[in-house]
Amino acid sequence: MNRDAAAAYREYRTRLVSPLIRRVLLVNVLPLMVLAVTLLYLSQFQNSLLEAEVMALREQARIYAGALGQSAVVFGHGGAPILDAPLARPLLLRLTEPSPSAHARLFAPDGQLVADSRVEAAAAVQHRGARGQIAMQPLPSPAADDGDDRAPRASAGAKLGLAERFYDRLLSLLPILSGGRIVTLDTPDTDPSVQPMTGADGAAQPEMPPYIRRTARRHLIVTVAEPVMHEGQTIGIIQLTRQAGNVDRSLFAVRSSILSLFLVALAVTVLLSWYLSLTIARPLLRLTASAHVMRESTGRSDPVPVRLLARRDEIGEVARALQDSARALWARMDAIERFAADVSHEIKNPLSSIRSAIETLLRIEDLNRQRRLLSIINEDVRRLDRLITDISDASRVDAELSRARTEPVAVVPMLSVLAEIHQATRQPGQPVLSVASSGDTAERRLAVMAVEDRLVQVLRNLIGNAISFSPPEGRIVLSAVPAAGGMVEIAVTDEGPGIPPGKLNSIFDRFYSERPTSENFGQHSGLGLSISRQIVETLKGTIRAENRIGPDGQVTGARFVVSLPRVA
Repeated sequence: MNRDAAAAYREYRTRLVSPLIRRVLLVNVLPLMVLAVTLLYLSQFQNSLLEAEVMALREQARIYAGALGQSAVVFGHGGAPILDAPLARPLLLRLTEPSPSAHARLFAPDGQLVADSRVEAAAAVQHRGARGQIAMQPLPSPAADDGDDRAPRASAGAKLGLAERFYDRLLSLLPILSGGRIVTLDTPDTDPSVQPMTGADGAAQPEMPPYIRRTARRHLIVTVAEPVMHEGQTIGIIQLTRQAGNVDRSLFAVRSSILSLFLVALAVTVLLSWYLSLTIARPLLRLTASAHVMRESTGRSDPVPVRLLARRDEIGEVARALQDSARALWARMDAIERFAADVSHEIKNPLSSIRSAIETLLRIEDLNRQRRLLSIINEDVRRLDRLITDISDASRVDAELSRARTEPVAVVPMLSVLAEIHQATRQPGQPVLSVASSGDTAERRLAVMAVEDRLVQVLRNLIGNAISFSPPEGRIVLSAVPAAGGMVEIAVTDEGPGIPPGKLNSIFDRFYSERPTSENFGQHSGLGLSISRQIVETLKGTIRAENRIGPDGQVTGARFVVSLPRVA
């Protein structure tokens, strides 16, 4: 890359790299993030853990209820069993001693609190301390099951607890629970105990759904209630509450694994996206800089980097297309320059002749010679007019064809119309124009993709050229046949002297004129065949000239062949 291209590359880099890299990163990272969030939504796994926790806690509550229903019962008036608070409190304390993390509460059927394991434990410790049996020990806070941070947690350490709390806060917007038997209650820490549910008849239900909630400190609390039965009669409700820290720790372990894999995948995705962006953005920036240099530079140096031209991907195709476009533009500029030089040269000839005739006319007095000079001036003016008309037509061809749309054109009917027009206006002694046809229906259906007006102009030029070189009463034949490669060959054949050797290609050059001796000089501009080739090549076809050779090896005429794409 040259200095101008390098400066342009630096100029465009800051404007184009960042948006492209952001788009590539967004397209690649967004699906990965959606997948990670979806995997973090472990509601099914969380529900299974909670259900196991509820089942264990409910089984423990049933054991407590069975023991209380058998050992803490007295009989009131009429022999009805009722809970005896003095018997129930120490029994409840003894039952909960093996499970200090569980908080048990015993209620009477009317909802009155009979015993609380935390209260009984505190009273027992104070009683022992007063008797000097043991020293006072700090007790777990009664609010430990409600999420007090001072409550002990079975974590791997302080760092793990901090990480758990961080993830709890991060995932706080996710639904915690779902399912038919698990209910989430946003109960504040200071809310009274959850009251047992009763049936329509006012009797306690045999099994009530669990209540699962999170405290303000994001601790997961599970509460179950079981009826205390004695000989088929409900005498109370046992409510058991426990902090389900193992559920959060299990979810944390799974989510940590998912997030670890996500971070690794994210890092790989970002690096690959960055690499992909650079492999796309940098070449595009270099191509942009090259186009900028082509536009601003006055020379014709090729600024497209060789490395980009050698690539075998889409970037390489764009680079080669840019280079081809630049070369085509330079070729068109060269053609315009040559055309201007040829035009100026051709116009100078009649202008020089007119100027010489005028200068001579002013110096002579002979009327005959003056008339002769005026005749020469008139012919040169007419020649100049024809020349300017043909030059104007040639300069308009490219612009008109770039705007026109090609369409299917039936070839044989068009040739027949041209032949009929010629025959209708034919003067005595002029050649006869005919269309060679085998009568085949498929031949008459031959069609090419072209602009009909311009194709007629090409054929008129070829026919006019053939008429000029044909002998009196000669024969000119028009024909159209299918050719290889999906083309159609349209031929104009005459019986003239043919084309001089070595001039088969030169006759298509601008202002080349090889006319019969019977014609006056300057009657043709030499642009007819050049314009015809220009039109045919714009229509994606070719035109060529060849001589007809007889059996004796002599030239029997000329043949011009136009090949155009065939319509299927």
